[in-house]
Amino acid sequence: MYTSMSDCLIKTIRSEGYFGMYRGAAVNLTLVTPEKAIKLAANDFFRHHLSKDGKKLTLLREMLAGCGAGTCQVIVTTPMEMLKIQLQDAGRIAAQKKLMAAQAQLSSTSAAGAAEPVVETRTTATQITRELLRSKGIAGLYKGLGATLLRDVPFSIVYFPLFANLNKLGQKDPNVKAPFYVSFLSGCVAGSTAAVAVNPCDVIKTRLQSLQRGVNEDTYSGILDCTKKIWQKEGPMAFLKGAYCRALVIAPLFGIAQVVYFIGIAEFLLDMLPKHRA
Repeated sequence: MYTSMSDCLIKTIRSEGYFGMYRGAAVNLTLVTPEKAIKLAANDFFRHHLSKDGKKLTLLREMLAGCGAGTCQVIVTTPMEMLKIQLQDAGRIAAQKKLMAAQAQLSSTSAAGAAEPVVETRTTATQITRELLRSKGIAGLYKGLGATLLRDVPFSIVYFPLFANLNKLGQKDPNVKAPFYVSFLSGCVAGSTAAVAVNPCDVIKTRLQSLQRGVNEDTYSGILDCTKKIWQKEGPMAFLKGAYCRALVIAPLFGIAQVVYFIGIAEFLLDMLPKHRA
């Protein structure tokens, strides 16, 4: 449907307006904070327990800590991605139906009676959540869990060791934190690198979690079936679709998240809360 990022941008604005670019933003705003909090805190937890002997963490142990963090975060990530994809797909499918109805109307101008216009109904995250819970239970929100693990675990395995080692380069003393801009740049570089590295897994996950299909779009029975069909019909380069766009989003997201986490804003806010006496 889209040939490039700019083509997608132009077509989306034409069919859905400027705010069509923000479909699914409410879900992201609601769940991205707990998702990143779980991810960063879990990584620190596993790093602490893997370095109990007082020795410096080896690369393998850093990767194991990242693996644990990626596994923990899917509790929030899977339903967040599931809802976001459905909201974004709703606009795409509605635009496709509109186009098909217009074409059908033009081709049937000689026929008696006009074709019925397509009535667009705006879908909300609450409606999708209720429908999924009603029809499939809590498992409905976790469709594509395996594919999400396949993406987020390798992402964390790449991201956290890379970030830690890049951040160390800005530390003048091992006992002193690196300046905030070093943490920001390290988060940006590590985030964009990891995002591109696992983009094939993200493509597979997105296809599996998409419940609505457009015209001539395939259905998939699982990860292997999805991988096989994409490879056969679209070629290996299809697994890198959206890599550039994803890197542009992930880089500042993780840069900002790491700065907030390293500065200790959460600890500062918690210290402001009234403490209970023992």
